[in-house]
Amino acid sequence: MLAFCKWLEHTAIGSSIRESLWLFPAIETIHLLGMALLVAAVSAYDLRLLGLLMRQKRVSELSRQLLPWCWAGFVLQVVTGSLLFSSEALKIYTNPAFRLKMLLILLAGLQALLFHLTSYRDVASWDERTPAPWGAKLSACASLLLWAGVVAAGRFIGFT
Repeated sequence: MLAFCKWLEHTAIGSSIRESLWLFPAIETIHLLGMALLVAAVSAYDLRLLGLLMRQKRVSELSRQLLPWCWAGFVLQVVTGSLLFSSEALKIYTNPAFRLKMLLILLAGLQALLFHLTSYRDVASWDERTPAPWGAKLSACASLLLWAGVVAAGRFIGFT
């Protein structure tokens, strides 16, 4: 993996981002906007599952409205994160905060998959109900904690 990181840093893209005065900050800004989009959409959904926000809205309807925003934010994150990584791949790869962030993103993805394979499969029976079943609430709490951890770990990357 270290050989790949070294190669990636020396690509035209990695070098250009690292050597440019404005490219890294511009990409990082888009990365942060993508994170805000993703976390805002996920949080709104999780807060609905917890019965703290938009109680009058059906969970399935909110899912249809927010899921595209979640994916848009996630795609922005992946693209801009990959570009940022390419500029300092060796340094970032060995950074414990980066590794924690990647682990938390993986866990958040698994948590979302588990939610959709379990609680959400039966959403028709509890779609309009507030509060949601305990499984959905537990999933929402886990999601909020995981994404807060992703944001915190991401902030620590520059400081470790």
